[in-house]
Amino acid sequence: MNDTTSSSPTPASPPPPGPPEEPPLLRTLAPLLRGLERQLRHLLDNRRHYPLTLLQRAELEGLADDLRRQAESLDVDKPLLVVMLMGGTGVGKSTLLNALAGAPIATASFTRPTTRDPVVYFHQSVKTDRLDPALRLCRLVQHDRAALEQKVLVDTPDLDSNDLTNREKFLTLLPIADIVLYVGSQEKYHDRLGWELFKQQRQRRAFAFVLNKWDRCLTGESGLRPDDDWLRDLKAEGFQNPLLFRTSAQRWLEAAQNHSGDGPPPPPPDLPEGEQFPQLRQWLELGLSRLEIEAVKARGVGQLLTHLQQAVETIRPPDLTSEAQRVKAAWHASLIDEADVQADVLVGTLEPYQTEVEHHFSVEGQTQFRGLMGAYLKLTTRLRYASSTLRDRLPLTGLKGRLRGGRIETSAQWNLGEFVHACARTARERVLDQRSTALVHRLLVDADMKGFPLGLLTEPTHAAARRDDHEDLTQAVIDALAEVERQATHPTGWRGLLRRSLTLLANILPEMALVATAAWILWNFFIYGDIPDFFRMALIVLIPLVVIIVMHLLVAMLLPVRWPAIRHQFHAELGQRLAAALERIYLAIPDQVAEAIGQERQQVDRFLAEVKQVQEWLTRRQQTARIAELYGK
Repeated sequence: MNDTTSSSPTPASPPPPGPPEEPPLLRTLAPLLRGLERQLRHLLDNRRHYPLTLLQRAELEGLADDLRRQAESLDVDKPLLVVMLMGGTGVGKSTLLNALAGAPIATASFTRPTTRDPVVYFHQSVKTDRLDPALRLCRLVQHDRAALEQKVLVDTPDLDSNDLTNREKFLTLLPIADIVLYVGSQEKYHDRLGWELFKQQRQRRAFAFVLNKWDRCLTGESGLRPDDDWLRDLKAEGFQNPLLFRTSAQRWLEAAQNHSGDGPPPPPPDLPEGEQFPQLRQWLELGLSRLEIEAVKARGVGQLLTHLQQAVETIRPPDLTSEAQRVKAAWHASLIDEADVQADVLVGTLEPYQTEVEHHFSVEGQTQFRGLMGAYLKLTTRLRYASSTLRDRLPLTGLKGRLRGGRIETSAQWNLGEFVHACARTARERVLDQRSTALVHRLLVDADMKGFPLGLLTEPTHAAARRDDHEDLTQAVIDALAEVERQATHPTGWRGLLRRSLTLLANILPEMALVATAAWILWNFFIYGDIPDFFRMALIVLIPLVVIIVMHLLVAMLLPVRWPAIRHQFHAELGQRLAAALERIYLAIPDQVAEAIGQERQQVDRFLAEVKQVQEWLTRRQQTARIAELYGK
């Protein structure tokens, strides 16, 4: 037969002195839980870009309520530890409680299960309103033992009672227990109902074990003793160092009843070897100090924090930085293509008015010519575009406020503004509004293909499409036309040098030809007395006119103003400006969403760090309290 006392760790002596006094665990834990509750509700109440499902929100709101309830229940100076006796019929639970109390406070029976109300054994300093409402309905027995001041011992009905009322009472009281004292005997320490209930509750509350009627276990028979068998099964369930007491409660109760003097009763005679009732009493009175009581009470908080951490991990937004960059690259290509198509549409709206556009460009380009050349160009342009309805359609230089000094200074002063507005409006109504909707769908498809959560981009992308960007569109057309006009009328590089040279010659040569022709005729008249005839007099006009016509031909050949060239330049310039406008509208959306999601991720990470910090602090305090043997892994 194996040595009974060495087969399991037992509290053979009072626990060693604890560490230096620390602040009360529960009074410190309560405000920590309140702080976590506030942060959790802040996460739930703030507008979130990364949405929560109904189940996630319901779970987190329930956890927030649990944090509040736990904080309220722990915020006490002297918490009460509920030690509940659990066991089957005939194992001696009531006898054990009577032996601990030193008096028959609970009804016990040797022959059959006794139908009774649960018995609550608590200190007289504890007001009944501090007890759980379910305990107040039980039979209350008070005592004056200071060592048990913060402990409430509860004797419960048999868990395997045939009376369903008794079983329901037990199941109602079990959630109140902080420590369950699982009582068994040599006949019934591993019955099916009790063991299954123990396996269900082992992760929720602390367990210590009592093998009662120990004197009946030492029969001298071969085979595995009940205590060794029980310890083996407990270790298989994760209790590496289970706390098991071997007691003969009936003998200790009889000794207490037969004792008539003052002071504690002497031990009963002829105790069996390995009997540990004194160690059980010592553990209840001294082993469960304030440190252990608070650690046990806080054990449920640790499980709550683990559940909270797991639940919050499920709502932790992903890091979308790389996905946003991939989406932007895909969107950039799509927006370039869309800008090219929209430029085609807008340029197409100007196609029927190419004569008017050429007329306008000609008028603007001729403002640099002076004198005879300027007058000639105005006359020929007027005759050339006599059929143009530009002035009827649009007020040109006569429109007040559009021109300053005969030259366009900024795009805001573009004198085709009204015309461009009308063309842009027509393009929107016919094509562009529908293309805007199609563009949104195309962008969302691109984002989905790049792994960006589609639900995060749908709302901001549609909102960007609904934004009134008509003015941006019109302004892009105006700016593009203004740039094309600037390039046509004020070119740079060799074309600019050529234009300035031609302009200078055209402004000088006709007058010089006029002066030279008149001087030649006057010279011949005064020096040689040659009276000029009609032809010679006509030369005064014809020669400057020929010079003007030659310069006009040079300007027309070297610096032509034709719709095909204007169209090509306008399309290229408009495509660039439309692409820039579309990128301003859409391209920042992935970064903005990713940044907002990143900020929410940081908030969740900070909250998880706070939860982890409280968990680590709680674990250190529980390790100090030495309660690990009460919980399985």
